[in-house]
Amino acid sequence: MRNHSLNIYIVDDDEDVRRSLVMLLHPQGHAIQSFESGEAFLAQVDVARQPGCVVLDLRMQGMSGIEVFDQVLARRSPLVVLFLSGHGDIPLALEQVKKGACDWITKPSTPQVLAKLGPALERAAQRARDQRNWEQLTLREKEVTPLLAQGLSSKEIARQLVPECGFRVVEGYRAKIFEKLMLANAAELHGWVARNRWLMDGA
Repeated sequence: MRNHSLNIYIVDDDEDVRRSLVMLLHPQGHAIQSFESGEAFLAQVDVARQPGCVVLDLRMQGMSGIEVFDQVLARRSPLVVLFLSGHGDIPLALEQVKKGACDWITKPSTPQVLAKLGPALERAAQRARDQRNWEQLTLREKEVTPLLAQGLSSKEIARQLVPECGFRVVEGYRAKIFEKLMLANAAELHGWVARNRWLMDGA
């Protein structure tokens, strides 16, 4: 399994589950932290800045996994979430996937963890790269990015900006955006924006 530089956070109020997951994942070479509650996790981890993967129990005493996930979303976190759920909670877990969670794992099937953690970490690594690149953009470039992704011309974008500017200025923004986001063309930009709504909403 790759992406050993990414942290894995285990959030579950069942000590046996936390221990078994740590024992399973530690030999893989990952940096692992476990938390007995959603409150402890949110208090100790800067979710807005720290990339990685969260293995999050759906039902816990205190804050539920859903409430923790809502906080992760609200803070526009790069963290990727894998939910732990019982068989009866699969519909609820599916709802969270529609909201942006990566996947879910049915307890107590630990083999699923290894199978699903790899793709989750790949997604987390991509998010971390996208976040770093996005933060290199100026505020004006961030304003122009979604307009470019809509397929608007430089002249159309120039008229929409406040204050207005010349279309050649917009073309300069376009070049910088492609360079900083490491994109080759408008099609790639469209895909970048589509997968990074989590990062851009409210920016």
